[in-house]
Amino acid sequence: MFEQLDINQIRMACFAGIFLVMALLEAGLPRRQLKSSRLKRWPANWALIFLDSLVVRLVFPVGGVGLALLAQENGWGLFGAAGWSGWLAGLTTFLALDLAVWFQHLMSHKIPWFWRVHRVHHADSEVDATTALRFHPIEILLSFVWKALVIVALGGPWEAVLVFEIVLNGSAIFGHANVRIPARLDWLLRLVIVTPDMHRIHHSVLRHETDSNYGFYLSVWDRLFGTYIEQPEQGHEEMEIGLGPSLTPRAHSLPFSLAIPFLNTAERQKEDRGR
Repeated sequence: MFEQLDINQIRMACFAGIFLVMALLEAGLPRRQLKSSRLKRWPANWALIFLDSLVVRLVFPVGGVGLALLAQENGWGLFGAAGWSGWLAGLTTFLALDLAVWFQHLMSHKIPWFWRVHRVHHADSEVDATTALRFHPIEILLSFVWKALVIVALGGPWEAVLVFEIVLNGSAIFGHANVRIPARLDWLLRLVIVTPDMHRIHHSVLRHETDSNYGFYLSVWDRLFGTYIEQPEQGHEEMEIGLGPSLTPRAHSLPFSLAIPFLNTAERQKEDRGR
């Protein structure tokens, strides 16, 4: 069955479908009136998305699903050693990967060098569906290495890894979308998953808000580890997004976005938020 499936086509079809739906909802039901137009922001965001995809494809052609299949065939990892398979192993793999991504995101804010790279994501002046995949290629490579280690260490079902990767991409697009969701529905959804209003707080210029709500899919990790904030101090319509005037206005440039991790010390000291 696996040999008959083109995993990349499945993921791309899911990505395209989810992105299209969220982009249409952003146009029809926006949560915020964008201060920076899509024409100004999207070229750099899409260029980063394309570059990231190319780099990962060149450096890690087998992908996470291929690694999971390889681990299964060779009996690697925890589940391989224990001979554990089936739906329970798949569910555990999914939850462990989601926790691993949450932990990686936390570390990208706590470790200075990782933060320098992660700033590319936060430098966007608004949050919408394209922000979900706006990352520096270095961070994408580090992220894949971390997920690969977890996948091989677990040795869980490749199907669970495929589902997780699709859900991760889809939930990232959903969580960053500039979409208005009724307050009651948002509250109910937040009991399980990350919503746009929940994650938008993470993109605030206020440091204590940026250092919160790290989840991409499940909201339980932020609640469990005390990093959950329910609402932004300035409200969703008025809150300022980005990294302040020293970085965010120039983040619409692809060359500048790629240079952000390597800015000299004097330039980093100008960053309004400080680290």
